Amino acid sequence: MSVTSLAPPALWKHFAALNAVPRPSKHEERVIAFMQEYGKRLGLPTYTDEVGNVIIKKPASAGMENRKTIVLQSHLDMVHQKNADTNFDFSSEGIRMMVQDDWVVADGTTLGADNGIGVAAIMALLESTDIPHPALEALFTIDEETGMTGAMGLKGGLLEGAILLNLDTEDDDELTIGCAGGIDITATRTYQEDAAPAHYTYYTITVKGLTGGHSGMDIHRGRGNANKIMNRLLLGLEEAVCIRINSVDGGGLRNAIPRESKAIVGVENSRAAELEQWMVEQASVLHAEYGETDPDIKTTATKTDAPQKVWEAGFQSAILKALYACPSGIYRMSPAIPDLVQTSNNLARVSIENGAAKVLCLCRSSVDTEKMDMAKAISSALELGGCTVTFDGGYPGWTPAPHSDIVHIMSDLYKEMFQDTPHVNACHAGLECGILGTNYPHIEMISFGPNIRGAHSPDEKVQISSVQKFWSYLLETLKRIPVAG
Repeated sequence: MSVTSLAPPALWKHFAALNAVPRPSKHEERVIAFMQEYGKRLGLPTYTDEVGNVIIKKPASAGMENRKTIVLQSHLDMVHQKNADTNFDFSSEGIRMMVQDDWVVADGTTLGADNGIGVAAIMALLESTDIPHPALEALFTIDEETGMTGAMGLKGGLLEGAILLNLDTEDDDELTIGCAGGIDITATRTYQEDAAPAHYTYYTITVKGLTGGHSGMDIHRGRGNANKIMNRLLLGLEEAVCIRINSVDGGGLRNAIPRESKAIVGVENSRAAELEQWMVEQASVLHAEYGETDPDIKTTATKTDAPQKVWEAGFQSAILKALYACPSGIYRMSPAIPDLVQTSNNLARVSIENGAAKVLCLCRSSVDTEKMDMAKAISSALELGGCTVTFDGGYPGWTPAPHSDIVHIMSDLYKEMFQDTPHVNACHAGLECGILGTNYPHIEMISFGPNIRGAHSPDEKVQISSVQKFWSYLLETLKRIPVAG
């Protein structure tokens, strides 16, 4: 079955068209042009601001002219991640989508449902001729996934809407009214290399098969972090058999829990059998620890050709201990909101080779002071390893307003339509609402969306029946928007 044959057809048609356009964060030129052309083809006022956000405005349908103007907001960029054995070029290929039972999935890559389903829903509304709606301002932001620079660059005065509907939540029974802020942490240093010792046996150590996921929404699930696991193995091997390390390459984007890591190490020929046996034992230990969250975890040691260089011994000891001390995962749960992660860190990327080390983290918190406290803890650990640490890309959280009119309207409507009570909550992901609210402080905001699982990983999928539920809920919400003034 083709994705474009699914219901609602207008939404899925636009999702397929969007997914044919490469749209990685910070390289959204093609999708910006795609959206500009779409607005102009519809004959609607279309504006692109100085950072690349696209705004398309549509007048109210007949009989809805006196209702409050609605801002419909989603982000254009998507996380580009693929399995190591998947042959796919994100720069030139469209996402290869498949229907599996009640889900749409991709072939070994991220799907782009985050936030492509929201974008497609807005496109379907802009194109519609028979859907009742107030005046609409469609706001398509850029670079949400790696810094939210689109939202941060949106100036005040461009939007007139009184209510903003953010279509970027991943559980269809949730109404999100608050989120965490974040800050990027980057550690770098150079180091000396030694000639690779002769009479050594060299191995490629791999960690793979981890579940991964969204570093905000999935951080509480206790899934393995490939960078932390690899560092644990390397420090253990240093202590057990005195390895020398050539390189480490693990993880990828800051907002994805790392699934894979690879290192090249050497050990004296006489101790090669010890290394292999130690790795077998650790594989059993790690499977026992992570079998529930990461059932496909696999660690291997495969003989490889000798490299030319290895890390200088003092650097090796210092950086392994610094990474061991670097916190990753939950730092603190919210004392005010049950089951909400308040502060966390993702040790997202570790690249150490050819005399240069680089470590990337993303620290999140709904409390800005605690976010900076954790950032300083991370910085302290990495500085003790000789790194220079910088903070960048900081953005604020979104303070909940549980008593706003739109929260009451959508909560009551949910109960009416689905005979159930929605979960009105805050999330640990970084939504753009908190940033947008700095220049539009009087706008009411709420976020919702269909069921999406495995976001930011090649396991990403979106539920077809949930998209249908989300679409009907969105259309009915637009009918319930109150009169302005």
